[in-house]
Amino acid sequence: MNTKKYRWILYLITITIIATITVQVYWNYNNYIQNKQRVANEIQLSLDNAIEEYFADITKKSRVAFLDTTSNHKNTSIKFKTFFSKVKIDTLVKPNAVTKRFEKLKPGILDTDVDHISAIKVFKDKNIDTVKDFEVFANKLFIAISHDSIEYTKIDSLLKNQLSAKKIVLDYRLKHYAGDSVIFKSNTNNVVLNWKGVNSKSTFLKNNEQFRVLFKDSSLEALKRSSTGILLSLLLSLTIISCLFYLLKIINKQKELAEIKNDLISNITHEFKTPITTVSTAIEAIGAFNAIDDKEKTKKYLSISSLQLTKLHHMVEKLLETATLDSGKLLLQKEEIDIVELIKNIALRNEFHSGEKNIHFVSNKEKLIILLDPFHFENAISNLIDNAIKYGGNEIEIHINRVLDNLEITIADNGNQIEKNPREKIFDKFYRIPKGNTHNVKGFGIGLFYTKKIVEKHDGKIQLLPNSKNTIFKITLPI
Repeated sequence: MNTKKYRWILYLITITIIATITVQVYWNYNNYIQNKQRVANEIQLSLDNAIEEYFADITKKSRVAFLDTTSNHKNTSIKFKTFFSKVKIDTLVKPNAVTKRFEKLKPGILDTDVDHISAIKVFKDKNIDTVKDFEVFANKLFIAISHDSIEYTKIDSLLKNQLSAKKIVLDYRLKHYAGDSVIFKSNTNNVVLNWKGVNSKSTFLKNNEQFRVLFKDSSLEALKRSSTGILLSLLLSLTIISCLFYLLKIINKQKELAEIKNDLISNITHEFKTPITTVSTAIEAIGAFNAIDDKEKTKKYLSISSLQLTKLHHMVEKLLETATLDSGKLLLQKEEIDIVELIKNIALRNEFHSGEKNIHFVSNKEKLIILLDPFHFENAISNLIDNAIKYGGNEIEIHINRVLDNLEITIADNGNQIEKNPREKIFDKFYRIPKGNTHNVKGFGIGLFYTKKIVEKHDGKIQLLPNSKNTIFKITLPI
């Protein structure tokens, strides 16, 4: 993959993620601000509803008293504060027989007899619609009465009900103003600092009167209302970001595969070219230098050619085996094998060809029969030993231990410890630990991949153990 193209894709994904987060944050912030304003509006509406409900209830309970002034009783003196102990006289009205209109009288003391209270009749919602009705009430005094004071506890209770109906839970203070004076305020023990407030717009209040509700910051209430939107926005953002990161991962994987493919092609060309060139040179030498008459030279050239062709054959076989593993068509031919003897022979054979390398074999069992495919399992163990010979130190140790129902095989060398990043990829197909020039690292990077697949097909596992000094591969197989 083109590096410049890959970089631009990375930039585009980054910009998309930033833009997505920015839009979601902006949307959620605006929604939060709107919810704060809605909470304030609903508190103000709740206050209006509470006040209107209170005064509507008072209106329903109001009475109009009619005092018959034609009473024959001589002594008719009564004070209204005696008769109406808990009410005040709001309006005194008397019908005028001449004008047939009601005249307002100054509230005060009305003369009547305490003993003749029965002369007072109370009516509710009484209207005078006809002249006859007016004449009936012509000799009567009309008294409009109202409560002496506002029941703030009741208003407060109604306000709480209104807030509860709107699912608003917050601390508040109720105040009643007349002009610039405070007539009433609730919870005076607590100091209110920097609280927001709303005023009632109820028409039941006089011009110079005002009910006000002070409440704490409604941020928490606004956040509660915005929680669903915030959660959905968060899930959407996480989904988009996850998809973009997944896309980036795929693109990066494709980039790595492209690099591996190019590296593999280059390495295969290099690895195949060497034996082919060697064989071609040997055949050319036999023909050009009349070596056919020289049996020793002919034998030597044919031996070189045979060795190189065998090497070439092994490389082709490895590639074919890898292709078979990928397709999942590899079938193991399992049989009962003495694993101790098998690995011991592999160690002796590799020690013979290892030159200065020392291979030590140790087993806690002299004989151990298990079910496995001898051909593929031998190739898997050989790959590990071959890697230790190529890239490890001079000392190689092979241990076989039976631990309960498991068989443990460890192959260690005193070479340089593999770094963290290669350790995570060492079993990947076609992966080779980089060491400067690509061609200095022999092989196709399929040995450990093949070994891992074979071990897994035997229901086992292989791992590269962390160690500060040695490189240790451990195979665990069930017995």
